[in-house]
Amino acid sequence: MESLVLENLDCETKAPSRIGDRSTSDVVVRLRTLDGRDEWLYCHSHILVEKCKYFADRLSENWPTCQILDSRNCVEVYCQESDFDHHVNVLRLLYVATDGPVDDMWHGVRNALGILRVAVELECLQIVTGCVNYLEAVPWEESEEEEILRIIPRMGSQAEPILARMQPVNPSAIVGIFLSAIRFATSSPPSPLNDLKSSAQEQLEYMITEDDDAPLLTADDEIKSEVKECVNRLFARFSHVLEALLAERTESISVESKMQLFQSHLSDLFWACQMLTKMEIMREFVNTWVDASDKIVQVVEQESPTAVTVEIKSKAIEVAAKVLDAIGYGTVILPTAKRFHLVKVWLPFVRVTKPLIDSVTTNDEDNLALKIDGELWQSLESTFVSVILALPSGDQAEILTEWLENEHIRYPDLTEAFEVWCYRSKVAKRRLALLEGSLV
Repeated sequence: MESLVLENLDCETKAPSRIGDRSTSDVVVRLRTLDGRDEWLYCHSHILVEKCKYFADRLSENWPTCQILDSRNCVEVYCQESDFDHHVNVLRLLYVATDGPVDDMWHGVRNALGILRVAVELECLQIVTGCVNYLEAVPWEESEEEEILRIIPRMGSQAEPILARMQPVNPSAIVGIFLSAIRFATSSPPSPLNDLKSSAQEQLEYMITEDDDAPLLTADDEIKSEVKECVNRLFARFSHVLEALLAERTESISVESKMQLFQSHLSDLFWACQMLTKMEIMREFVNTWVDASDKIVQVVEQESPTAVTVEIKSKAIEVAAKVLDAIGYGTVILPTAKRFHLVKVWLPFVRVTKPLIDSVTTNDEDNLALKIDGELWQSLESTFVSVILALPSGDQAEILTEWLENEHIRYPDLTEAFEVWCYRSKVAKRRLALLEGSLV
């Protein structure tokens, strides 16, 4: 600060006026704190009066001042200890020509905030303007942003430009960025853009999630229609890869490349499930997944059990779990035949795949990509029970018979479904007879 060229000229001598120059000063600013800190700063009245309304008032005839021994006027300013250095900096800045470029004098966001707070208090308009311009333009860290939100709103309209980047956005702008992001998030960009796509997916989910704040976007029919269309295009690309893999059964570079694409699409479909669930538009996706289930299981089962294949299987199970959840709890209503078919396809696959995934994750604890949350296995088991118990009793009997005869009987545990089926079957005739009797 002291190295800056001080361009204020003494009105009488035309010599540069410098803060702390006792030989030319005619006023002392005495900074004091409640803790007893006391510092005298030798200043010049024409600079203080010209650039600071507080000092203009204090040095006017309407405000009595005291005299010190060498006949200078003395203005006492009391401040908090935390603001002491900021007061000193404000006084020094009064001696700097701030009508030119002064971007390097604020020494960071926190320091500028302290200077701004004091400058507003002392009504130093030039310094306020400089601080506001600086803070409005530079990047902030999260902790700095919190401090800005705590301090700036109390400063009135003069500090409003600082908050411009945090103001609510026009709803049409939100819709525009949401639609652009959903198109990109459901596309298949080159692999270098995968991180960007993941970020877009994460932010889209954040935009429609209600947490401590209301969702940034409430989807109307037009937005829902666009989201469904984007997911349909994603599923079409997935189906194209699915058909290609079914046609190419021999190991080749082409198959390996397609499996990588297949895995990528599965990950995107899992994310799409979460979006569609939150937007309550899962029906079309569920129907499409059910229709493709046979082929999906066929593709992932025909591959040799490598770590990559196990990862693909785990991702397929995660998507299937979302679909089964939507059906099991009545979010999406499907005909009996489709529900029965879905259980017949995915129950055996999950039963055989879980031990494989468990064994790989046990032997390779560092491979986080293969880890499936234990809660998902529990939830999937409960969902299977719910879906099975909503089927006709004959279909339930077929599924339970196959379960009881299978070597992988421990998961999913269908004991609850078995108990309910036994009870319903035993009392069925009596219940129906009572019902018929009541109708006579």
